Amino acid sequence: MSFNDILTVINDVMYTYVLIIFLVGVGIYFTIRTKGVQFRLLIDGIKSMLEKSEKGESGEKKVSSFQALMISTASRVGTGNIAGIATAIVAGGPGAVFWMWIMALIGGASAFVESTLAQIYKVRENGQFRGGPSYYMERALGKRWVGVLFSVLLIICFAYGFNGLQSFNISSALVYYIEDYSDTIWPVVVGVILATATGLVIWGGVHRIGFITSGLVPVMAVVYILMGLVTMVLHITELPGIFAMIFKNAFDVKAMAGGFAGSAVVIGIKRGLFSNEAGMGSAPNASASAEVDHPVKQGLVQIISVFIDTILICSSTAMMLLVSGVTGVSGELDGIPYVQAAISSNVGEWGIHFITISIFAFAFSSIIGNYYYAESNILFIKNSKVLLFVFRCTCLVAVFLGALADLGLVWNIADVTMGFMAIVNIIAIFLLGKIAFKTLEHYDKQKKQGQKPVFYEDEIGLTGTVWKREINDIEI
Repeated sequence: MSFNDILTVINDVMYTYVLIIFLVGVGIYFTIRTKGVQFRLLIDGIKSMLEKSEKGESGEKKVSSFQALMISTASRVGTGNIAGIATAIVAGGPGAVFWMWIMALIGGASAFVESTLAQIYKVRENGQFRGGPSYYMERALGKRWVGVLFSVLLIICFAYGFNGLQSFNISSALVYYIEDYSDTIWPVVVGVILATATGLVIWGGVHRIGFITSGLVPVMAVVYILMGLVTMVLHITELPGIFAMIFKNAFDVKAMAGGFAGSAVVIGIKRGLFSNEAGMGSAPNASASAEVDHPVKQGLVQIISVFIDTILICSSTAMMLLVSGVTGVSGELDGIPYVQAAISSNVGEWGIHFITISIFAFAFSSIIGNYYYAESNILFIKNSKVLLFVFRCTCLVAVFLGALADLGLVWNIADVTMGFMAIVNIIAIFLLGKIAFKTLEHYDKQKKQGQKPVFYEDEIGLTGTVWKREINDIEI
């Protein structure tokens, strides 16, 4: 058995059994303990997202809630929202879409808890905030080694695995246009262009990352969703039958009995979990960078990112596929080719070009968002300019190489590291959940009293965070 075969076995066991139980269980538990925060305070999350951050006293720019939301959404929204949904429908049937929706609704509570904790335990460095799971593992659990372990897993997964794969997806989208693409100079050209563009953004700092993602992500998301809506309008008479097919297949007992691991339930849950990343520990790295006056606000904002990813964008892909009449076939008409064939059937050949452009936009924004997560964790391990410079160079090499070849082994490595990363984070947020619950109660109490929620650590019995009460704030 090869190393890649071993990784495949680990992936199958981890994703089909362990992580599904962990993430679903914790998601339901957090939903109950927060009294359905992802539903009852959704409007508050939208209001918080639209709040603007002002410059600090020294004139430095601050990262707004919206920019932090777009950084996390940029990472969540990648080619998995296109190719991944196609693969899920081929493997698990239309019913997989229903279970994706369910996981987004449940996962919203997990996203809230982890992002709220990231805000509480963030640190200020060089006028900017940084934080994430590694920081709350060290500062709240008192286990730096656990934080370092999490950081190493995230860096391998996002900076090298996922970014190499996003680069490959961008490059492979040109196969349709260039004959014998892999045998030409074009993969090298694409790799150089992507690495150069990535370098220009990441050397510009978190503000340039926030600027790029806050400009690119909303545009690409809105255009893609509109494409889905147009497709549905053109096939509006077929929609009742499509929804009936989704719900019927979602509860097909006979299909489940034939193989639960490959059923719509498992495939849909897996795709939903790893599309929206709720509870995985990735998005909190972006959440911590935002400047807000209450940790709960950014927790609420991250709920929106989960919904954007799954309820809107993944659903747009699913609808475009299911109304097309094109049937995907595993190993033959799957992934991007399935999407291209479906879109072509819906709106004509120009739809293929639209998908190509979407892949470019989604994948590049993911490269930027993934890099930001990895940088935050490099700085957690050791805040060194030399180390950061070397790390950035290796990231560009990964982006360049990703454009040249299919990274099957790297994909498996990324999946395994992400799985272990998720397990470490789930255990941490489960143990620290009570702090997020207290913070939410503090927010709810101020809202009921008609006050603008403002947070200080001493109000829930915490010490040693950036949320200290200033002397001028102490009531006399």
